[in-house]
Amino acid sequence: MAELFMKLAALPGALPGACAQGLIWGIMAIGVYITYRILDVADLTVDGSFGTGGAVCIMMLLSGQNVWVALLAALLAGLLTGLCTGLLHTFMGIPAILAGILTQLSLYSINLKIMGKANQAINVDKYDLLISLRWVKKAMLGNPLIMVSILLVVVVGALYWFFGTEMGSSLRATGSNPQMSRAQGINTSFMTVLGLMVSNGLVAFSGALLAQYQGFADVSMGRGAIVIGLAAVIIGEAVFSRLFHNFALRLLAVAFGSIIYYVVLQLVITLGLDANLLKLLSAVVVAIFLAVPYWKGRYFAKPVRRAQVKGGKADA
Repeated sequence: MAELFMKLAALPGALPGACAQGLIWGIMAIGVYITYRILDVADLTVDGSFGTGGAVCIMMLLSGQNVWVALLAALLAGLLTGLCTGLLHTFMGIPAILAGILTQLSLYSINLKIMGKANQAINVDKYDLLISLRWVKKAMLGNPLIMVSILLVVVVGALYWFFGTEMGSSLRATGSNPQMSRAQGINTSFMTVLGLMVSNGLVAFSGALLAQYQGFADVSMGRGAIVIGLAAVIIGEAVFSRLFHNFALRLLAVAFGSIIYYVVLQLVITLGLDANLLKLLSAVVVAIFLAVPYWKGRYFAKPVRRAQVKGGKADA
């Protein structure tokens, strides 16, 4: 018992780092939200485009480029990965999930070519980075929590504006009802490609931030990113759906879901869980939160409501 209390006492010191990492992955989760919820497309490109963003950012910094130029290059690289998946899906007629797998598979080799090897590190003392793990307890803008929070607000604000425009509304309509959208004259193929580009651009941008934060880019750093993104989306919706109804707030809820996810992971690690089981834990968390709406409707709804649901299914 005393050992357990000692472990829990060490948790507050690890929370700033967990929250900072959660915010970084939260930007990636917003990208997943765009395809998973808005566009209604199962895109697996993110496991590759996340690493592409980190690889491009690190290599740009190592070549002497400004950190903002490196982030812009990572964003553009992510847009290109989304374009590739979109063209495979719309122009070549490959199902979206297979198109994402093909792009993800290709990006593994591309990321290796970008970095020249499986791992590239960068020295925080020699390069002007935007964020770093070593600055977690630093005050003001040097603190990753503050800097990434500012970037997150800017991203959410830009997306809120974009999805309020005619093009953004057309994108949302495409995901909601493709047939009706085509009847209204919307080019749904173009909108699908655009949505995939925006999504993977955000994912690559998040990968660039994480590469700076941890001080290196790795060819497999995006492995399992789709699971983390889905976990953040599902947790954010489950916890904040009754509170956040505005579109911008729903995007923030996804980022908050990512923070909750990483705080839970940090708690589990602090309590002594084998780090090799983290991927399994992620899968279990996603499965449970995906099952919650079904369980609520089937086992915890009022009897009259359950009868209505069963009656509706019988009529169908």
